[in-house]
Amino acid sequence: MLMMLSYQGAWAGNSVQRDIAYGADARQRMDVYIPPNAHAAPVILMVHGGAWQVGDKTAAGVIENKVARWLPKGIIFISVNYRLSPQADPLIQAKDVALALAKAQALAPSWGGDPARFVLMGHSAGAHLVALLASAPALAKQQGAQPWLGTISLDSGALDLMETMTSKHLPLFDKVFGADPSYWREVSPLQRLTDRPAPLLVVCSALRNDSCPQARSFVAKAAALGAHAVALPVALTHMEINRDLGISSPYTDNVEAFMRALGLPL
Repeated sequence: MLMMLSYQGAWAGNSVQRDIAYGADARQRMDVYIPPNAHAAPVILMVHGGAWQVGDKTAAGVIENKVARWLPKGIIFISVNYRLSPQADPLIQAKDVALALAKAQALAPSWGGDPARFVLMGHSAGAHLVALLASAPALAKQQGAQPWLGTISLDSGALDLMETMTSKHLPLFDKVFGADPSYWREVSPLQRLTDRPAPLLVVCSALRNDSCPQARSFVAKAAALGAHAVALPVALTHMEINRDLGISSPYTDNVEAFMRALGLPL
């Protein structure tokens, strides 16, 4: 198994701004990790997972290896919280992420960041939310967000909600998405995708049955619309896909190749 890097040592000397508010609710907060001497730096905005019901921006698997890898390369890293189910359904959660993006873009120059050089990244439930915004960027625009460079979805099993909800699935999906097919369509990245999105990288676990088929279908539709879209199957578990990103490996290299194509200094 890949070993974790020393988190505290890896970003010593960098600065952290915690719990920046982008809304009135206590969950509408983000932490910003800033490398020294940042100037017009690119920004990765990370959205945690947790079945749309739990999770936190401070979780080790969400931040440790990513911060350790990318801050030394001059990239600002933001980890975002959002309101959780049942307080907020996934459509509202996606709007929270969009509102966080808008706030971060507005504040980016004060951190030495470039508001035009953002990458959206999310894992699990967060991967669904960023994919939904990629498919329906009007949702982000309505919250005041500007276009971003590209989107990285880390192992979502909910890219095609119509397929998920009409096939064998975990009870948590019924709890979160309910029983209304019209709502499933509204929050399904595959069904919402009708125009060419910004570049997409869709990572999926080859160890799961539901992730890679949906990833390939989503990427194929995006590519047919003219997008640069890549599916990346990896032989890692659902949690390893999140935790191990940033550790030196072919997996991290492939993710960084995508980000390099977006213009990030990797």
